Amino acid sequence: MTRVKRGVIATKKRKKILKYTKGFRWSRKSKERAAKEALLHAWSHAFRGRKEKKRNFRSLWQVKINAAVREEGLSYSKFITQLKNKNIKLDRKILADIAENQPLVFKKIVAQTK
Repeated sequence: MTRVKRGVIATKKRKKILKYTKGFRWSRKSKERAAKEALLHAWSHAFRGRKEKKRNFRSLWQVKINAAVREEGLSYSKFITQLKNKNIKLDRKILADIAENQPLVFKKIVAQTK
């Protein structure tokens, strides 16, 4: 059987792991074993964080819509119910953007729901 020298492959593997941990603190950026452990946690948290970001933005949109609707004398829940009853199909992201950047247009939308 022929001899296989694994120096090149092993080095590439180590370099790849250390490349991902660039910017980490302490020895987690430079030592292979610590870097592997750090990446296990970092990647699981990153996956979870992408899911949490969607939740956070939805709640932010709700707060923005509620603040704009309160000025018109409604509450958020009543406004959303009226939107559904009038069959106005604007999602919360768009409504929050309109409420923040174009208040006159938002007032027209609120007037249509009343």
